[in-house]
Amino acid sequence: METMVSPGLILSLFVVAMGIIVIIKGLVIVRQSEVMVIERLGTFHRVLESGINLIIPFVEKPRAITLIRYQRAGDDYYPVTSEETRIDRRETVMDFPGQPVVTTDNVTVRINGALYFQIIDPRRSVYEVANMSQAVEVLAKTTLRSVVGKMELDKLFESRSEVNNDIQAAMEEPASKWGVKINRVEVQDINMPEEVEEAMRLQMAAERKRRATVTEAEGEKSAAIAQAQGQKESAVLNAQGDKEAAILRAEGEQESIRLVLNALGEGEDDKQTVVGYLLGQSYIKALPTMAQDGERVFVPYESSALLGSMGMFRDLAGSPEGAPLANEALRTGAVSGAAAGSASS
Repeated sequence: METMVSPGLILSLFVVAMGIIVIIKGLVIVRQSEVMVIERLGTFHRVLESGINLIIPFVEKPRAITLIRYQRAGDDYYPVTSEETRIDRRETVMDFPGQPVVTTDNVTVRINGALYFQIIDPRRSVYEVANMSQAVEVLAKTTLRSVVGKMELDKLFESRSEVNNDIQAAMEEPASKWGVKINRVEVQDINMPEEVEEAMRLQMAAERKRRATVTEAEGEKSAAIAQAQGQKESAVLNAQGDKEAAILRAEGEQESIRLVLNALGEGEDDKQTVVGYLLGQSYIKALPTMAQDGERVFVPYESSALLGSMGMFRDLAGSPEGAPLANEALRTGAVSGAAAGSASS
């Protein structure tokens, strides 16, 4: 006995199978930090966020976005293009290869940079630009040439952060039209011609030598100032000592004259005796120094003056108070006379 399958059952099974297929095709799971741009019959319909979503198969379908990534093989980079229906909204890094750039002082350098960007508006990233990643890359390269082309080579090395900020600021406005946010730009490597590197090494060596010379000169200057300061202080101390010695000598002579006056009295003859004593003592003390400036010196001999002085010494010796003074004067005079005689001969 043959079993007959009714057309209704076949239709029901077909409907169930089609339903399962529709559910499988229409069920879309979007992962965290990803979105999908959905088109209905070729026009934009909506953006699917993370989670479980349902679409109408054969009527709605995701729109793919073109992305370019660079892979490194040795020292070279080569691009890899991919079509992706899931748009990643996380921050993405694009390490584009080195670009030749000419500075204002006509030096050609090769700069390798990294670009960090993030898709903020997926709809605009798909519909406002044909190839979003390529557009961002070309914008970064042209902006890099524009910014670096306004700088000299030395300034480029000194202010990399300034270059990064200028490139980022210049890219923000055009990138925002594509729904892309430029987070930061980093200049990685700056390669120069060999002759420029050699010239910079020579310049660096000369600069270090100049700094060493300046440091040495400053040290010598400080030492000279310290030495001059020491000599100045020494001269001041010597002058102070000479001044105090002269004051003490003057005070001693004043005290000596006072003692002589007290010993002889206050009469007019006594004062003349003291004056003659002082003149005779000075005359005798000057005899040794009269022959220092020449080999032979002829000194006029005035016996009356010298004898007068000797007489005054004798008068002093006759008094008890003046005896010590007269003996001291005669001793000094005898020594000075002997020295003068030796010098004149």
